Amino acid sequence: MSLLITDRSARLRMSFSGEKAKEALGGLVTNDVTALTRGHGQRAAALTAKGRIIAVLRVFDRGEDLLVDVEQESADAFQAMIRKYVNPRLAKYADVSEQIGCLGVYGTHAAHAIGAQVEAHPVDLEGLQPFGLWRSPDGAVSVVRSADFSIAGFDVFASPERIAALTAALEAEGATHAKSEELERARIEVGLPRFGVEMDGDTLPQEANLDTLGAISFTKGCYTGQEVVARIHFRGHVNRHLRWLRSPEPLTPGAALLDTEGKEVGEVRSATVSPEHGPLAIGMVRREVAPGSAVRARAGEREVSATVEAIA
Repeated sequence: MSLLITDRSARLRMSFSGEKAKEALGGLVTNDVTALTRGHGQRAAALTAKGRIIAVLRVFDRGEDLLVDVEQESADAFQAMIRKYVNPRLAKYADVSEQIGCLGVYGTHAAHAIGAQVEAHPVDLEGLQPFGLWRSPDGAVSVVRSADFSIAGFDVFASPERIAALTAALEAEGATHAKSEELERARIEVGLPRFGVEMDGDTLPQEANLDTLGAISFTKGCYTGQEVVARIHFRGHVNRHLRWLRSPEPLTPGAALLDTEGKEVGEVRSATVSPEHGPLAIGMVRREVAPGSAVRARAGEREVSATVEAIA
């Protein structure tokens, strides 16, 4: 596979530092931030008190601080939550989006391409687990193993000037800029929900499969929205889930999903055509429609048959 690059600097980046940084952030998100150690990261979600999703984020332990990376679509809401609940005298936080840029580098030879430019051994980068982090000795560059796409690769965090130089160097080596439709396809293939597309401020984390995506700890201490999440996990269930939809023809986002009796049981949220899987979509589907069930996607006068599949 050719080397693909994409500027991910539109996402929000925040730093959290101080002795209480992990405790403060951990009290607001679904995963166990306090368990992180230097060089490791995780996916987590920030929720309202009613357990609805505010933002999905990545948290990386850089040693002297935490670097948090949030989708652009939910950046304002996440920052508002931080300003409301985090006491800066106990845990310092800052928006570092202007000081730290982000470049995604994906493809079979991504580790070698990055390593040659930031003086990292490719073996060290290739050995990173998802959300694992390598940091340069001077602390100026952080490379993390990405789990956002079906294409293996990394996200590089560094100053905007360093990101620009890295971009130019990789372009000179033949890297091409990934098209938005390529990244969308790779995101759908891995089943990662996007805020504003598959989920919004009314979505529960289990509806968006954030539990199966490893973004929720059911053993950590209290956090905002925990009561709702725990009650669903231990004593109940959600009434709908994000599911993959496989079909002989491309589906239309927004199309209604109908069961075999013609009852509406969900809707298509996003769709693509995968070279490996063919037409593939993500839909929000009622719980009673089990994986393996046949449905029809209706958009206007057009109907396409599809099979529901669990996102694992």
